[in-house]
Formats: sequence, structure tokens, C-alpha cells
Amino acid sequence: MTVTDSPASGSASEFFTDGTNRALAMNNRGPLRFTGSGEIHPDILAAYWEHGFYVFEQVIDADELAEARADIDAMLDRAPYPSKASPVDRHGEPWLGHDLTVHPWHMAAPLTDPMGGTAANNGRHPFKMNEPSAQVEGPAEVPYMVSGCLQHSESYLRIYGHPGLLAMAEAVNGPGFTPFTDVLFVKEPGLGPSVAWHQDGQIHWDNPDWDEGIHGFNFQVQLYGSTAENGVWVVPGTHKMGKVDIKAMLAEAGMGERLPQAVPLVCNPGDCTMVNRQALHGSFANSSPDRRVTVNFGFHRYSSVIGQKGKLSGDGNHYTSEYVGHRCQTIPLAIAARAARFPNETPYRYQPVVEIGDALAGANPLEALRDYNVRDLGI
Repeated sequence: MTVTDSPASGSASEFFTDGTNRALAMNNRGPLRFTGSGEIHPDILAAYWEHGFYVFEQVIDADELAEARADIDAMLDRAPYPSKASPVDRHGEPWLGHDLTVHPWHMAAPLTDPMGGTAANNGRHPFKMNEPSAQVEGPAEVPYMVSGCLQHSESYLRIYGHPGLLAMAEAVNGPGFTPFTDVLFVKEPGLGPSVAWHQDGQIHWDNPDWDEGIHGFNFQVQLYGSTAENGVWVVPGTHKMGKVDIKAMLAEAGMGERLPQAVPLVCNPGDCTMVNRQALHGSFANSSPDRRVTVNFGFHRYSSVIGQKGKLSGDGNHYTSEYVGHRCQTIPLAIAARAARFPNETPYRYQPVVEIGDALAGANPLEALRDYNVRDLGI
């Protein structure tokens, strides 16, 4: 099958092959590159703004990748078992985060779609994805997302402080960029649930100052790579279209849960994808034999969050300068944690002045971050 053939009437494997070919033919992948003055290369920014996503290759090296895999696998080993309702993990011990304010474990039955067609996330997932039957044995529920990971994993915290990624955040959102949230996405082979088609942005669609970057973006560092079968698919250019009618797009395509315009975020272990939060995206249930574990975190413009009302933590607070400043503490903490582990790397300099008290001097940065995600900045 060639990349010019239509996958509309073909098999799933043809659809995945076609999407992969089209993704690899695009001009929005490559290593982090900088100008002679140390700024993100303009070709990267141009491609990101054209398509709404970018694939950065080899962002973390083999040693850091191995550390992150071991650290995060240990974290996943402490999930509730065999379902979210259990008070213990698979070892009979209280699950990780049982004493935190926000329950970190998002779990669902294998290969299901827990959000499509429901009121979850303000109803932004209007179409329910296909739910194939599991062909491998698994528990009643599996984790598909873990929240508040900066307080659980030092390797996650160090990735969050990556100087090249933070430089990209500044290039897109300005030097006063603020956090969004951070989660670990998990797609275990033959078990991983789907994430129905959606746009992440929620509050600025009718803003008179709306533009294609007002809802921010997400980074996704891939610990095991990402394929058409287990990865996120994005519809290029939809970040420029405002709020799209997802059901109408799928009905017009006539391909069930597939969108012929979409392409998968195909990448290798250690690569990092970057997706505009207004871009239409989703992922299919992972019936494949390949695992995907994604370190996911995002950033906003300061102007997009200040004065807005909370959409993520559920506390109903407005995002005052004090609220935002407190949440921004994660950035210098992550930079300091990374500098301690990689002393020969030039750290990113986060320009906003953030009062963090004694946090940076604390012996354990994970303890300093306890319950930080009650102040996540969801818009």
C-alpha cells in the first residue's frame, strides 16, 4: 500500500501503515536544535506552528532512559490491585499515594474506553472508541494514567527539568511560562485502554484574544517508543481551527473511530513528542504486543492562566499570582534535581522570580513536592 492510497475501506493494519508513512514524511521531526545565540532553531518553531505537533529525537540518552524505566516501573508496581477500589497493591501493601489529597491512579478495564461518550472532562470526549476483547490475561482494571508523578519519581522530576525542553517551552509560551499538569500515560501490551478523540483546551474557545497557542501544549517523553498501534494520533492543523465538531468529523469520514487525516506520533525510546493542546488527538486501545509508557507534562502562557478559574483541581479557585507562583515552584525544583544528577549539563535558567522557601535546600525534593498537584493549572 502506498501513502497515496485511501485507508477508508482498508484493514486496521493498512490504516496504521498508511498513517505511519504519512507521519514519517512530514517535516516536523528531528533533534533539538539551537541557533548560534542559543535559541530554539526557527525551523522547529515553524513546523510546530504549522502542524500543531513536533517529534524531538533522542532527547534523553540510554543511561537516563534506563534509570527512568526502572524508577517508573517501581512506581507502577505499587498501583491498586486488582482494581482502583482495592486498598492495597499487588504485594498487599497500601498503594502508592494512598495518603495524598489527590488520588493518583486512573484505572479502567483492559482495552476499554473509560471517557468516550461520557461527561468526563467536561464532556470533551464525545465519541466512544472501539473496545476489543482482551486476548491476554490481566487484572480487572489496569492503570492508564498516573497523576502527580513529580512527587513519586526522581527520574520523572529530572526529565521535567530538561534544559532543551524548557527552552522550547520558553520559545512557545514566553519566559514567564507556567505549568499545566503532569501525568504518566500507560499502555500495557494487549491491555491498554483507549483515549477517545478530543481537544485539551476548555476555557478560551470564545476568548476575543484567542489564537492557536492560547491553551498551551504537552510534552510526551517516550520510555519505550510509540507506534501507530499504541501511540497518540493527531489531526495536523486542527490547533488553528477553534473548537471542532468531533462527531461530525467522524461521521463524514465514515470509518468508525478512524480519521483519515490523522497521523500517529511514531518515535523511538528516548524521543519526545510535543502536541498543541488545541490539536485534535486520541489513541486506540492497545491490542499490540508493544508497551508504551509516556512521561507527560505541559506548560501554559502566564497570560492564559492568570485570573482564570480552576478547571483541573476542582477547588473552584481563581488563578491568582500567588496561586500561580506557588505552582511554578515545580520548575526550579526540577532544574535543581537535574543539575544534581547531571552536573556537566548546562541547566535552564527559569526567569520568573519564584519564592520557594526552603524547598530547594530540602534533603528530599519529593517530600518538598508533596500534594503540589492540588494547584494544577488546567484551562
